[in-house]
Amino acid sequence: MELTITGANAITFPILHIWDWRVAIYLFLGGLTGGLMTMSAVANLRPGKVVPRDQPCCWRIPLIAPILLSLGMFFLFLDLELKSHMFWFYLTFQPLSPMSWGSWLLILIYPPMILYAFAVLPDELKSGMADGFIKRFADRMRPHLLRLARINFVCGILLAIYTGILLSTFVARPLWNSAILPVLFLVSGMSTGTALMIIMARKNEVKLFFTKVDIWLIFTEIMVLLLLFYGHYTSDAVHRLAIMPFFNTSHQFFPYFLSIVFLGIFLPLAIVLKFLEVTGDHSVELTPSGKFLMNASAVLVLLGGLVVRFALVYAGQLSGYGGIM
Repeated sequence: MELTITGANAITFPILHIWDWRVAIYLFLGGLTGGLMTMSAVANLRPGKVVPRDQPCCWRIPLIAPILLSLGMFFLFLDLELKSHMFWFYLTFQPLSPMSWGSWLLILIYPPMILYAFAVLPDELKSGMADGFIKRFADRMRPHLLRLARINFVCGILLAIYTGILLSTFVARPLWNSAILPVLFLVSGMSTGTALMIIMARKNEVKLFFTKVDIWLIFTEIMVLLLLFYGHYTSDAVHRLAIMPFFNTSHQFFPYFLSIVFLGIFLPLAIVLKFLEVTGDHSVELTPSGKFLMNASAVLVLLGGLVVRFALVYAGQLSGYGGIM
């Protein structure tokens, strides 16, 4: 049906790329925001938190999370052919439509994100503010810090997993049509969010805590990615053919092959760098080389998450139920 409507065929229009880099960046920023929401909540809810339970930790992350999500939605808006159609999403709700669920989810998570950002404003920052609305509202939100953290934890998971559900429901695209894809995007979003937490964290114990968390998340991401390919390989011929661009070194498919090489080298390298750092002695303070290893591995994880989105978005549009076009 898709090929008939668009007129794509193997001679005049062999590849149908409806979604481009703007959608890939949206999916990356959406997953990253979900990871930041969840991991910033973990930073304030974890039992080993050094500061008192009613005092915020890693307060900069909740402030940038709404900005990153808004930036991602801006790229999604740029991708719309008819910009006015965006408003039609919010005039109805279709329970059987993943896009309808997602459009409402993106709007509904803004209030808890913003309230959480107010709740985590530190006292030293508020002391330099004039006695206005922001300061008074932040003081009112502070007693609800832990409750808002729990809400953001759940909302972050929903946001990250939705970015994968958005693709997996496209039956006409065999590479995307897998129940494992939302799990991959969830784990990848948590991992990239943790990586940015590591980069922005100021306290040594916070850096070390999230470095250890990210080791397991990267390991899980690699396993889920392998399961995605294994599931397609053991499925029917159409799904098996959909993953072939990642294992073909021809000129046409070389970028997809290169993406697998990148993920196969840099994500394990990130794990190695993290292991080298967390096994060291940090009883006093992190050494400059230690901070470099942590930040370098975190950057590799962020690049890996971006590559996953770009590779899957573009490779998924190479294949349909008529095979690789």
